[in-house]
Order: sequence, then C-alpha cells, then structure tokens
Amino acid sequence: MKRKKWLMSITGLLIVIGFLFPIYWMLASSVKPSSEIFGDPSLFPREMTFEAYSNIFAQSEVKILNNILNSFIISFGAMIGSVCLAAPAAYAIARKNLKGITLFLLFILIVQMFPSNMLALPLYSMFASIGLLNTYIGVIIANMTLSLPFVILIMRTYFLTIPTALEEAAIIDGCSKWGAFFRVILPLARPGIMTCAAFSFLLAWGEFLYSLTMLTNNEKWPITVAMRQFVGQFGTNWGELMALSAVSTLPIIIIFIFTQRYIVSGIADGSTK
Repeated sequence: MKRKKWLMSITGLLIVIGFLFPIYWMLASSVKPSSEIFGDPSLFPREMTFEAYSNIFAQSEVKILNNILNSFIISFGAMIGSVCLAAPAAYAIARKNLKGITLFLLFILIVQMFPSNMLALPLYSMFASIGLLNTYIGVIIANMTLSLPFVILIMRTYFLTIPTALEEAAIIDGCSKWGAFFRVILPLARPGIMTCAAFSFLLAWGEFLYSLTMLTNNEKWPITVAMRQFVGQFGTNWGELMALSAVSTLPIIIIFIFTQRYIVSGIADGSTK
C-alpha cells in the first residue's frame, strides 16, 4: 500500500514538473543575455540580466501597459457577458422540462468543439456588415462564442444541485420568479459562477486569432497580439518575447491564486448532478 502511494506521488510529481517546466524555461530565458539564448542552451542561467524587461517597457512602438489594459477590457467584457447570458439560460434549462433538451445540450457540446479558426471568417463577415470590426465589442462577442457553451453546461449542472424547495419557499414569502433567482439561487451558486467567470476571463485573456483578425488598430491590440511584434521575418527576439510572456502571465497567476478554492469546488460540484 505504501509502495503504491509512493508510486502515485512520484507520478504526480513528474506530471507537475512536466507542466511547470515550460513556465520555468520562459522565466529563465527572460533573464538570460542574448548570447546565452542563442548559444549553448543551459538549464540554469549562467548570467542573469533584466535588460529584456526594461527593453519591452522602453520601446515606443510596443506599448505594453496599453496592451495589458486592452486585454483586461476584452477579458472582463467576455467574462461579464458570458456569465450574464449563461446564468438565466442555464437556470431555465435546469428548471424547465423542455422538449428536445437533450438535442439542445448536444448542440451546445458540438458548438464547444468548434475551433476558433473555423468561426473567425464567418464572424468577421458578420461583424463587418454591422460595423463591429476594430471595436472592443466585436472581439468581446467573438470571445464569448468560445466560453458561453461551456459556462452554460457547467452552470446548468450546478443549478440542478440546488433544491427547488428553496425557490418555492421564497415565492411563498412574496418573491417573484426573478426575485427568487437573484436573491436565493445566485448566492447559492456563487462557487459555480466564480468558476465560470474565471474560466471565461482566462480563455479570453489567452485568445489570439479573433483579436488579430478583427482589430487592425494596434492601439486596441491585446497583449497576445502585441507579442507578434517580436517575431520578425529574419529572426525572433526570444529574450524580450519571453519577458513579455512572463509579464502577461502574471495577472493569470494572481487571479488563479485568489479564485482557486472557488474553481476547485465549482468544478467538483458542477461536474455531477
């Protein structure tokens, strides 16, 4: 029994190291001088320098703080839009005995499987006809197409775990259907909502294709598109690219640290009825 536990612990440790090694390599490369990056690769930096970090903030053609602000605007917009649309939709699906609900859920799953490069051209054509190109709203709506199906499925399953007797008691006490939803159901579903909100934010933060396709004005580029400027035709500035990647990863790590308990409990409670 102890040998099995040790084996599982070692296996888990190796898996964690495998997932964390690219992050370590990114951080290590960001503090290496260019001669060491393009020379013989080493696991640990022989000489540490923060020149790459100072360069990315000093370059006038790459406005890092503005790009980070754009990423926050797009990610928060996609997060709020996904949660606000998914909550009543998931609640209705969970509470109403609708005909064809199985087919509808299957359709949501199929939509979730669509890659973004398949939807980019139809969304571009549609947004061009209604004047949403080169706007935050267009990119936010495009990002919502990626997270909304998942959010609906998770929140529906979470709503199914909440007893209907609580709503009935609230209605008897004078609440309307919407009053019971906002005052009783949503507070009880807070872990599931936090999970879906964090997922929507992180998915929009790392999205690249929609922003590249629909934003021609570099003043509105998010941080993911701004990274493309360090990849040239004749070479890649790996030090500054890794430094910018480390800076863009920092908000994600902070958000995950503060929402970790909600994410774990929300996925665990929302994964089964």
